[in-house]
Amino acid sequence: MLAVYRLSTHYASIRRGVGDLKKLVFKIDYAGKILSGEKTATVRLHANFREGDIVEVYVGHARVGRAVIKKIVRKKLSELSDEDVKKDGFRSKEEFLRDFARIYGKQIVEKDPEVYIVEFQLL
Repeated sequence: MLAVYRLSTHYASIRRGVGDLKKLVFKIDYAGKILSGEKTATVRLHANFREGDIVEVYVGHARVGRAVIKKIVRKKLSELSDEDVKKDGFRSKEEFLRDFARIYGKQIVEKDPEVYIVEFQLL
């Protein structure tokens, strides 16, 4: 009887877990780059993800699918490489910094904060 109880609670926890996935949310401007695979990373001030997490991906208010978090790296904003910003869908670091300042504010960029580079792969 204990085995049946464990099995039923296991399935119940799986069902609960499906609705409890974390969300990776992007502005609608990035939809094309995400869906085409050109954007495979995002640079954030905060990241509540772990490598291997499966997340729901939203562009604006629309769910576009799921992704797996492949890698998370922490760096100072000034240490981002050209490769880092290209994975984020930008042609240059200058273009990236303009957009980052538009989202987080020029004062944040000037403080050179630590950021998280979150690499993901759509499933």
